[in-house]
Amino acid sequence: MPAYPCNELVATTEWLEENLERPEVRIVDLRWRPDGTGARLHAASHIPGATWVDWSTSLVDRDAETGVPRLAGPDSVAAVFGAAGVSDGSTVVLYDDTSGLYAGRAWWSLVAYGFESVRILDGGWHTWESEGRPISHRPSLHEPSSFTPRSTLRRRLTVSELRDLLGAPNQTIVDARAEQEYRGAQGTAPRLGHVPGAVNLPVGATVVPGTELLRSADELQALLRPARHGDRIVCYDEAGVGATRLAWVLGVMGHDDVTVLDGGWAEWAARPDLPIAG
Repeated sequence: MPAYPCNELVATTEWLEENLERPEVRIVDLRWRPDGTGARLHAASHIPGATWVDWSTSLVDRDAETGVPRLAGPDSVAAVFGAAGVSDGSTVVLYDDTSGLYAGRAWWSLVAYGFESVRILDGGWHTWESEGRPISHRPSLHEPSSFTPRSTLRRRLTVSELRDLLGAPNQTIVDARAEQEYRGAQGTAPRLGHVPGAVNLPVGATVVPGTELLRSADELQALLRPARHGDRIVCYDEAGVGATRLAWVLGVMGHDDVTVLDGGWAEWAARPDLPIAG
């Protein structure tokens, strides 16, 4: 396994294949498509034992007026993963086929409620499949279980809370969007730009070009340097997908005080009382 400060957050394809039969390992397939065909992808082929979860409906609560996605409540998250057989003693492995973005959202949904024994599959589905590792076409059946959600407030920040913390010492705000969005040159939100004081660190830069594999520890250390000014790191993107993946990468690199802005830029930009920078 590659040497990262927190290897326990990463599942390599080799590690997962070796541990497929362990009863405490639960695998969750987060492959998703906007047209709703993610479930069909899973039914056609998946990692043996994996259960499919639609993160966009089951792990998200959308604001009734704005549609802004926020973290689902603890009972909802516990029910979703409990149906996949996840209990307090489980080790969860998450994967997708989009550079770990949706797996990142699911990872954050778990750790925000105190479930820490969770890994993301490095390289995701495409690497697993290309390496010729075991694939199943049968439904994965698990006895329903449950884990005990515990709110971990340091993992989640609201836009109002971040507003009150702007300029606070020992805090770095990191924008995980593409540079053009950060600079306000493009975007779909009512206002363009970024949270004042935020540094730009596009989440796409954390994978090896042309693959979905995480960069080496040395490369990540250099890449993440702008985010390492202070004890606390706050990540955000448009609506909490890339930011959660970046929070996971920071965790892999040993940063334990990393939080995600719930509602992201979508909510920040929709509130005219909140300042922006371009």
